[in-house]
Amino acid sequence: MIPYGRQHISEDDVAAVLDVLNSDFLTQGPAVPAFEKAVADYCGARHALATNSATSALHIACLALGAGAGDIVWTSPITFVASSNCALYCGAGIDFVDIDPETCNMSLDKLETKLEAAEREGKLPKIVIPVHFAGQSCEMEKIAALSGKYGFKVIEDASHAIGGSYRGEPIGSCRHSDITIFSFHPVKIVTTGEGGMALTNEAPLAEKMALLRSHGITRDPDFMTHAPDGPWYYQQIELGFNYRMTDIQAALGKSQVNRLDEFVSRRNRLAERYDDLLKALPLMPLGRHPDAYSAYHLYTVRLKLDAIRKSHLEVFEGLRKSGIGVNLHYIPVHTQPYYRKLGFDWGDYPEAENYYRAAITLPLYYGLTEAQQDEVVASLRRLLK
Repeated sequence: MIPYGRQHISEDDVAAVLDVLNSDFLTQGPAVPAFEKAVADYCGARHALATNSATSALHIACLALGAGAGDIVWTSPITFVASSNCALYCGAGIDFVDIDPETCNMSLDKLETKLEAAEREGKLPKIVIPVHFAGQSCEMEKIAALSGKYGFKVIEDASHAIGGSYRGEPIGSCRHSDITIFSFHPVKIVTTGEGGMALTNEAPLAEKMALLRSHGITRDPDFMTHAPDGPWYYQQIELGFNYRMTDIQAALGKSQVNRLDEFVSRRNRLAERYDDLLKALPLMPLGRHPDAYSAYHLYTVRLKLDAIRKSHLEVFEGLRKSGIGVNLHYIPVHTQPYYRKLGFDWGDYPEAENYYRAAITLPLYYGLTEAQQDEVVASLRRLLK
């Protein structure tokens, strides 16, 4: 089976992890800050905080920006549920902005229209979370301009997008956002096994997230209510969480960052090859925005169902029977049973639903060979002819 995604572990990665296993620190040692610095330096951000998952990073990012009861957070319906769950964890409400049918990122036209209506109704969002779907940046400069006009904060959910860029700057620079989130799940571009990271240029946000990441505990006298009782002393000053990353994970991540440009370049070459090989078939790859250089976490196509004799399900199952481990990213969040209990339903976001009815994620990862890619394309041709 050719999987849709797969990690790539080198001998250097293994050696980096072994160094930690043979050291005095398996967690809360020097490897985590070294990994954080490597990612911050790569992206051009002032602060980076590693966490045990991107979900955790999204949660503390929302809390650091003040999300709570009575607030509302907006995101895209085409994403993993963590992008919206993070608002609910804080006691805030959630709503969605439909996607652009070309890029499948949040539609700027629909965002602006929704903001205009929300302002009239006195229901503007506290935070907007644009999702860089499949690794391609949203139009962040325009989102930042709307943020300035309407007063909401911005968290970039860049879980798919480390190594990509927007207008020539690395995603993660936070030039157009308050906080950017990365994921290091095994199928992502850089992996730590499980893990995530929050980047920001604002010191108070970094301090708040660092506190929330580790039980709300501080050892810094500047944040304590009185002078420390002794060198052993700490204070819990917030209700925080155990969202820390281990040094074992961080060592793997830092080693992988050394090859990040190589990873993304290879993914782009394979995506361009897919574009060429698939251009005669009745399907549509995601549109490319001229301001974005995609990290290509995913290569997603939409079937032209009116031009083929098979259903979406038949094509999907046919590929899997041929040994092609396709997937589907994503089921629109608002259609999940939990969200339907909150009042959402089919029909609320038509573009997201149209995308879902025809989308298939094809294999794309650093170690995918051209021969394997040819096998994927040949299977598609047989099914769609």
